[in-house]
Amino acid sequence: MSKEIVVPDIGDFTDVEVVEVLVSAGDTIVAEQSLISLESDKAVMEIPAPEDGIVKEIKVKVGDRVSAGSLILLLEPSGKAAASAEPAKKETTQTKPAPAKAPAAKPASVPEAQQRPAPAARMDEASFAKISFSGAYASPALRKFARELGVDLRQVQGSGRKGRIVKEDVQSFVKRALAQGAGMGGLAVAPMPAIDFSQWGEIVSKPLTKINKLTGQFLHRNWVSVPHVTQFDEADITDLEDFRKSMLEEHKDKGVKITLLAFLMKAVVSGLKEFPRFNTSLDAGGENLIFKKYFNVGVAVDTADGLVVPVVREVDCKSLVDIAAELGEISQKARDKKLKPADMQGGCVTISSLGGIGGTKFTPIVNSPEVVILGVSRAKMQPVWNGKEFTPRLILPLSLSYDHRVIDGADGARFTTFLSSVLADARRMLL
Repeated sequence: MSKEIVVPDIGDFTDVEVVEVLVSAGDTIVAEQSLISLESDKAVMEIPAPEDGIVKEIKVKVGDRVSAGSLILLLEPSGKAAASAEPAKKETTQTKPAPAKAPAAKPASVPEAQQRPAPAARMDEASFAKISFSGAYASPALRKFARELGVDLRQVQGSGRKGRIVKEDVQSFVKRALAQGAGMGGLAVAPMPAIDFSQWGEIVSKPLTKINKLTGQFLHRNWVSVPHVTQFDEADITDLEDFRKSMLEEHKDKGVKITLLAFLMKAVVSGLKEFPRFNTSLDAGGENLIFKKYFNVGVAVDTADGLVVPVVREVDCKSLVDIAAELGEISQKARDKKLKPADMQGGCVTISSLGGIGGTKFTPIVNSPEVVILGVSRAKMQPVWNGKEFTPRLILPLSLSYDHRVIDGADGARFTTFLSSVLADARRMLL
């Protein structure tokens, strides 16, 4: 007696591509063993087995697109689970849809860089066909209308009942895009020329991962559309590092590694509370500033497939130990490809720390719709004049990039100055 194993809740994402099938018919599997890998616009995630058993039949293949409830495989449960397999199968058959197959005309996800139509660039019909509306709440007729205009519905804010996207929403989106294009003087960049590099020697061509492509397009869009300013500063973390090392030793037996990043997250949240304008986002029309009353911090994690930014929620309500433990968990999930789309949404500010690698300073790109991002480089001992003599102090370089439409230079400098003072004296985080 076989039991149907389906895709569990994966958030708001639908039509997610299957990039790897990790089991075969006849395999004996255990609960939590990965069955398939899915790749969304943001990350690669693995779907685990809900229970032990023997795989009877695989119902998906690489390239298929699935959603929550799509059938993955038939499983013959082992032990006591077998007794309840038949009722479960009947229930699933009635309530779960068949696996979503990718029809020939079903589009792949649109590059985020194309979400605003360029006035001087025209997309051909084949390009339009690649636009994906996964997760958009709109009727088939509206989807066809948007596809004809080359509009990515994921970027359109719905004004209908329960957020449903209506025709007027698409029209307004196109008008804003055209107005922004005209305001930028018709900014359109000529395409890069096709070059045969092999004429100068041996070459090897390797495809970018999907995360590499989408991250690059997303960052390119932000770099072009967000007026960046970067404020550089330094923080004396000598005393903070001594305290961190003492905590590191204290919690060593508990399996929790207290890192500098945990302190940085707490310090940044203190800054967001002191300067509420840094904890905002512009609305889609760029006419209203949305102030957030929650404090979620995104952390850039380097993985083999590319950069991902999981979010730690309610940082203001968690202790340093709790934050450190959660950082360890989400970092491992990112490297194991187990992050869900919801794990990378809802951030207020992002921290990109390269201190473990090296460098003196850099210019991080704002993770829109956030308005600020903090870059951290490697700390080093420097001689600092204390009024009588030079003393060795551990100095941490800070690079704060912000959206100049929301934050001006004076406030940018005030924020880094405040941040430096908090890091110099950790007691200020309690104020």
